[in-house]
Amino acid sequence: MKLITTALMLLIMFNVQAANEINMKVEAALADTSRPEAHRDRDENRLPLETLNFFGLKDNMRVLELVPGGGWYTRILGPVLAENGQLYVALGTDRISEGVLMEPGFEAVIRVETSDNIHRPKGARFYVMEEFDFGISNLDMVLTFRNLHNFGPEARAIMNREVFRSLKSGGLYGVIDHTRRHMEKLDNENRRRIDPVLVIREMLDLGFEFVDYADLHFRGDDELEYEVGRRSVSGNTDRFTFLFRKP
Repeated sequence: MKLITTALMLLIMFNVQAANEINMKVEAALADTSRPEAHRDRDENRLPLETLNFFGLKDNMRVLELVPGGGWYTRILGPVLAENGQLYVALGTDRISEGVLMEPGFEAVIRVETSDNIHRPKGARFYVMEEFDFGISNLDMVLTFRNLHNFGPEARAIMNREVFRSLKSGGLYGVIDHTRRHMEKLDNENRRRIDPVLVIREMLDLGFEFVDYADLHFRGDDELEYEVGRRSVSGNTDRFTFLFRKP
């Protein structure tokens, strides 16, 4: 009995130490003087440390970030994974390829050549996507932040199906996006929001397990009525935070 108790204590201590190391690395990345001031200004709203802890990030993981935009999370994930893990970026990577990935300290980040696979037809509301292959497998984690709303159902299915294929068994898929009311008709005001119930249903249909959700980015005073870029709403949108797993 004493040996079992000791083993359990050691396991708990190991998990706490691992969490502390992740915290230290994320905090160091956040404090890096090379981070733009505009990125720092969003830390309180986006809660990156709490968010990445919820997703279960560890520094030895192979992680793929989808549609990284200007690299807000890339600047955090890159340094955290640089020593023991690996960060890949894919889809819509042109901005970071000419920006953060050219800076010292991000040489190890691997850009997956998929950006030409997505485009938005003239006059269309959503980006479209053709079938593709990331060319990587056995990933520990895939993350995407406020991006699913940019794609229609067919494109989301193509992307999420490829995410499922690329993850190892037990691999995690973390998703954050702006909340739209369930079953509300799409209009110009909610076009950059997405129904969280729809997201869960689509993921389950592809074979993912729903693991958990967090209210880190819940905003009760967001009426869910207005365009997320409006001055009265921007920075205060209600965002769902979901974690899925490949069985």
